[in-house]
Amino acid sequence: MSDKYQETSQNNEEILRKFDKESDYRILEGFSAKIVAAIAIAFSVFHLYTGAVGVLDAMIQRSIHLSFGLCLIFLLYPARKEWPRNKVHPVDIIFAILGAAAPMYIIVFYQELVLRAGTVTTMDYIVGLIAIILVIEAARRVVGWPIITVASLFILYALFGRYIPGQLAHRGVALPSLVGHLFYTTEGIFGIPIGVSSTFIFLFILFGAYLEKTGMGQFFIDLANAVAGWASGGPAKVAVISSGLMGTVSGSSVANVVGTGSFTIPMMKKLGYRPEFAGAVEATASTGGQLMPPIMGAAAFLMSEFTQIPYVKIIGAAVIPALLYYFGVWTGVHLEAKRLGLKGLNREELPKIKNILLERGHLLLPLVAIIVLLVRGYSPMKAALFAIISSIAASLLRKDTRISLTDIVNGLEQGARGALGVIAATACAGIIIGVVTQTGLGLKMGSTLVGLAKGNLLLTLFFTMLTSIVLGMGVPTTANYVITSTIAAPALLMMNVPVLAAHMFAFYFGIIADVTPPVALAAFAGAGVAKANPLKTGLEASKLAIAAFLVPYIFVYNPALLLIDVTALGVVQIVVTSVIGIIGVGSAVAGYLITDESFIERIIFFVGGIMMVTPGARTDLIGGGLLLLGYLIQKSKLSKSRIQGARD
Repeated sequence: MSDKYQETSQNNEEILRKFDKESDYRILEGFSAKIVAAIAIAFSVFHLYTGAVGVLDAMIQRSIHLSFGLCLIFLLYPARKEWPRNKVHPVDIIFAILGAAAPMYIIVFYQELVLRAGTVTTMDYIVGLIAIILVIEAARRVVGWPIITVASLFILYALFGRYIPGQLAHRGVALPSLVGHLFYTTEGIFGIPIGVSSTFIFLFILFGAYLEKTGMGQFFIDLANAVAGWASGGPAKVAVISSGLMGTVSGSSVANVVGTGSFTIPMMKKLGYRPEFAGAVEATASTGGQLMPPIMGAAAFLMSEFTQIPYVKIIGAAVIPALLYYFGVWTGVHLEAKRLGLKGLNREELPKIKNILLERGHLLLPLVAIIVLLVRGYSPMKAALFAIISSIAASLLRKDTRISLTDIVNGLEQGARGALGVIAATACAGIIIGVVTQTGLGLKMGSTLVGLAKGNLLLTLFFTMLTSIVLGMGVPTTANYVITSTIAAPALLMMNVPVLAAHMFAFYFGIIADVTPPVALAAFAGAGVAKANPLKTGLEASKLAIAAFLVPYIFVYNPALLLIDVTALGVVQIVVTSVIGIIGVGSAVAGYLITDESFIERIIFFVGGIMMVTPGARTDLIGGGLLLLGYLIQKSKLSKSRIQGARD
């Protein structure tokens, strides 16, 4: 039994390393391990200090942040796969020294750089060029090829824009000017993305590391089992709930899939779900975690900075769409379970909610505390700092959850390691933003998309959706949002879509790329755990995520869903009609409501569902009528089949 468990654990680890570049790091031994641990702990201590005392000047804070990040990335992630994983290669030591030194150049010569702002000396140029190359290389190692491919194309666009035909053309940027803009201003590498990473995001990742130490992951799984394990298709519903809960603190769809999926996917298969469907459920549920407040894969902080909308309003606006997303996944799971006749687990086999809350309910206190503090007006940084302290304090309330001094120190190291992917992604995304600000590409792309749609809002939304999905393929959440909000969102802003709705629309479809073939990393990871066909799993995941394809359109056409210019009655109305519409569309996709559906019935349910999610009393009446018709047809079919069965 232990051999099988070990084999499964190794398999899951291999899957994680394959589909999540951030998890594919060296496991160092001896003196080098101690050195790296010391650097990582110092990194976390620096952020705890600035979080408590106050951040430094923007360029200095961000430079120190990037210096630590690049140094650790090059020490922990080998340049080549075949290099040893238990020690650091000499080449990577050189990279680590350069990675630490290049951003420190800004700190050492800070006053001089301020005095001659806009003027780039030969030494500035050399250091800046090396730093840009190091950032791209770091992103390659930790994040993967998709983001550096995009960043490289943007650099080429900046340099050779004069040779591009059409309205995307520009006069071109000289390389020294581009280097100066990307490395010595707060509009490039040291722009808003890494600024948010160096303040809010790092502390929230550190908070997540301590929650993991307290056993929060297992607590969520046990709680989900107690709530839904007994229902039809219980394990699949457990996956939906537990992954949604984990998503509130997790920053990676793939890591969430492998983490909770190693428990839920075997249970789903054992119950009777197809391997492809089991992998798809976990992938879809885990991906939705990036849309779930309060953290949203760290994108909520970036969205607040980009839109200048308070963080509390961002997470408030995201609640109803996220719940509708999960309702859509839940609907798909439930209908599949009913179609297959799958029952839940015996209640006797499941933990009791009361016992779970009595034994480990105190672990929720840090999450409650952070929400209360944010609502009361504390900055996300102060809220995260207090949450870290409260997570340690809460763990001490019971012996079973108590973390030791060693765990506290290890948490500092793990938090720093967990932040490396975000640092590389945000720094690389800064290159993209720098090119956009220097060339005006965002407005040019927006104009192109609007022109392509001939000013039609629905077509503009459709083209923006496709753009966001393509740009989001294989890109982690933070960088995903940066890219889609910079390139895709401007088109919607030109169509007078509210700022929050435009940014949320682009963000949603960027995230959905994780379950949309051909580059559906979360779905492929789920397929790996389930030992299923990756492409079929991706297609199943896309079907389960149908709500995610509908909800963004709903809140663009009716911003009340995002609590924009809203009344209580308006919210209730849009939620009710959206829920009914999602059931209709979900039924059409599944081909089942109370019995198997014919092609015509599926058309009726699909059209009826779409009409229900389209704002307007007229469309609601038509949609409601179609769904009622479909239901009556289903009811009649079921009655006839029962009569026929009784005769037989």
